[in-house]
Amino acid sequence: MILVSSCLAGLKVRYNGTDSLDNRIQKLLSENRAITVCPELLGGFLTPREPAEIVGGDGEDVLNGKAIVIEKSGRDVTDLYINGAYVTLKKAQELGATTIILKEYSPSCGSSMIYNGEFKGIKVPGIGVTTALLRRNDLIVISEENLTDFLDGIQ
Repeated sequence: MILVSSCLAGLKVRYNGTDSLDNRIQKLLSENRAITVCPELLGGFLTPREPAEIVGGDGEDVLNGKAIVIEKSGRDVTDLYINGAYVTLKKAQELGATTIILKEYSPSCGSSMIYNGEFKGIKVPGIGVTTALLRRNDLIVISEENLTDFLDGIQ
């Protein structure tokens, strides 16, 4: 089974109430090969919500207690991000997920790039909190930007 970010499936769950529809993800869902997940909603957030970014590092640093996740207004939401990561991990394990496809750049889901924590739209190398936890548990996490290579390998 494959877990996919809900926003990539066309669900309007992003911080601003939009989606990031990817037709390749919808095809996986229609073939019953994937199930949607949104770590932020699982962590206790609602839609819409304030944008958030990791300050002081990336998802690994958050899990290690060396960085935090804050909303644009300055509210520390680290615990909600960590909670969402653990609920996502539990779901992945219960479903026997082999691969998780998550939205790039998200403070939860980024698998190679995230925003730099200054709310200026600047992307830097790093991973989100959920990606860090999933990878610590030996799960494969990719983004929609690597999806073509992944799909070529499972066809």
